[in-house]
Amino acid sequence: MKKLLLLVLTLAVVLAAVGCQPEKTVIDINGSDTMVNMGAALAEEFMKTNRNIEVVVSGGGSGTGIAALIDGKTDIAQSSRDIRESERTKAQARGTLHEIVVAWDGLAIAVHPSNPVKELTMAELAAIYKGELTNWNQVGGNNASIVLLSRDTTSGTHVFFKDFVLDEAEFAPATMMMPSTEAIVQELAQNTNAIGYIGLGYVRPAVAVLGLKADEASKAVVASVEAVLNHTYGLARPLFFYIIGEVKGDLKTFLDFVVSANGQKIVRDLGFVPIN
Repeated sequence: MKKLLLLVLTLAVVLAAVGCQPEKTVIDINGSDTMVNMGAALAEEFMKTNRNIEVVVSGGGSGTGIAALIDGKTDIAQSSRDIRESERTKAQARGTLHEIVVAWDGLAIAVHPSNPVKELTMAELAAIYKGELTNWNQVGGNNASIVLLSRDTTSGTHVFFKDFVLDEAEFAPATMMMPSTEAIVQELAQNTNAIGYIGLGYVRPAVAVLGLKADEASKAVVASVEAVLNHTYGLARPLFFYIIGEVKGDLKTFLDFVVSANGQKIVRDLGFVPIN
């Protein structure tokens, strides 16, 4: 009888302890493929000391994340481009829209490591992607057709490149629209005639990064964290978190971590540029 009573009391204590545990909060983050690895790394480190908060990160493109935010399907939209006015209007119809710069990124122009071309002017880069320059020998390279790689139209990186480099002109019809930055890196690593644009966080030995010149008289600058920080590399953009509604509770706790020294160290370690 005593053993049975002890068992009942033990079970009651266990059930009471389970019942007293705080409910786990889930923060959903969706959007930019450029930012997905950074978001995942921030979430992983944050959850080590905030065990009752689960942060779930997924990609799909900046446009996808902003659409999910507007539809109430995500808490934070990661975006590598400014929100469009039409999107802003829809978002503000649901509540206060918060725009938070969480990092900066340099957009590197990359090719296969065997490509003899080492630098381009901004005008040459634009002409290549508009289809006005189609052979590498027109910019000092091999006699071979240039294979153009771009992110797809849902990507904030695509929008930034189109606005900043092409001055809103259309990409050449032959441009291959890739589903992710990782897909661009994989194609560059195996295609000796390809060119693509990738975030600094995706630069690796499998690709070669070209220097960019403002014009023929300028010095070529290769994309790097330091070059973005000291403003010598012009092809750079802010990376955003967009949130609708009041920023409080566990959501604020996570955002405070992201912009803190510890959070920004993760940003820097992944090859992005910290806000401070």
